[in-house]
Amino acid sequence: MLKVTIIGASGYSGAELAKLISKHPEFTLAHCFVSEQSVDKHKLISDLYPEYSGLLDIELQPLNEQAFSLIEQTSDYVCLCTDHKVSVELAPVFLQMGKRVFDLSGGYRLSSNDDYETYYGFSHPHPDWLAQAQYGLAEWYGDAITSAQLIAVAGCYPTAALNALKPLQQAGLLTEQPVIINAVSGVTGAGRKANVATHFCEVSLAPYGLFTHRHTPEIEKYLEHPVLFTPHLGNFKRGILETIYVTLKPEVTSTQVNAAYQVLADEPLIRLKGSQLPSIKAIENQPFVDIGWQQKGQQLIVVVAIDNLLKGAAGQAVQCMNLVAGLNHYQGLGVTA
Repeated sequence: MLKVTIIGASGYSGAELAKLISKHPEFTLAHCFVSEQSVDKHKLISDLYPEYSGLLDIELQPLNEQAFSLIEQTSDYVCLCTDHKVSVELAPVFLQMGKRVFDLSGGYRLSSNDDYETYYGFSHPHPDWLAQAQYGLAEWYGDAITSAQLIAVAGCYPTAALNALKPLQQAGLLTEQPVIINAVSGVTGAGRKANVATHFCEVSLAPYGLFTHRHTPEIEKYLEHPVLFTPHLGNFKRGILETIYVTLKPEVTSTQVNAAYQVLADEPLIRLKGSQLPSIKAIENQPFVDIGWQQKGQQLIVVVAIDNLLKGAAGQAVQCMNLVAGLNHYQGLGVTA
């Protein structure tokens, strides 16, 4: 059994990942840590999430000097469910121990320090590891993920957008015009930390981060195509729905569009819905990507839905760990090929 440690296990993504690892046939949950300053230290995960009583009665240990020594001695994989500023500093520590590191933050997803300065507001302190990090979008980069030591698990919004758009880009069906992505996420996407702006009773459907959201360069980098990305925070718990507006090249037929999506037809976690449009309800608490589309002339509207905490975070991390372990990438996620 491969031993997995989670840093930041008290958050929504961290707890979701702990649940998946605890049920995985080939992994075991070695340790769960929070920062030394966290009010959650020494609590059980099931204290914070009663729905996991009997499953995750696991202590959240403080990440102190003794913790680093314990991780070095007992863990194979380290998962960082932390803020990007924390992940940027922690990842090299565990990499130098020889651990395989899976970073669920945006700390290593981009290759350009200029993008970090523009979109994240800091100069990246570890350009050597930034250059070595492998993007963790399992359906598209499986071979490269298998041999990587540092995996930058794909972001939630980009996971939906890239799976919806890469088939079209790969088939050469897009014009040079930017693709317009109108995306809505549930409140869990904002994290567990208390904030009036994301307090459930205060949330009203509203856009944010116009032209400045840090997922924009991530989508553009791996799509190799310009996008106009507008995220919204919705007043529901979990899930992402993206409505994407695409201008196709002249004379592109529906047959060509349908054929382009067949590159994903055999992926167990991708559900191609054709003209049937996806919904949040259909993917909530599920590890899937649902993709639907309708075409009128050169205009194509693609609708894609994922669960932001599963396929958009914890489930994607498990896929990457499976690949590194030489397993089917969907193992432990409750689906079969």
